[in-house]
Amino acid sequence: MERKIIMENKFEIVKHIGKLSDINNGYTKELNFIAWNHREPVYDIRTWNQEHTKYGKGVTLTLREMALLQDLMKEGE
Repeated sequence: MERKIIMENKFEIVKHIGKLSDINNGYTKELNFIAWNHREPVYDIRTWNQEHTKYGKGVTLTLREMALLQDLMKEGE
């Protein structure tokens, strides 16, 4: 019999940077600076419920990756 291990992610929203959009199910897509599982904080884009107790899949970016993304966006203007 296969056993599944379910890990609960621990997180701290160090800084809420902004809301990107409202999702029609009551969730919002946000950019935050989050420390996941007691690690160094990263930039994080994902959907959250209003209480920030449930979240969807997202993308995390290190400080270096965020700086590179900003440079790429400036080049594209």
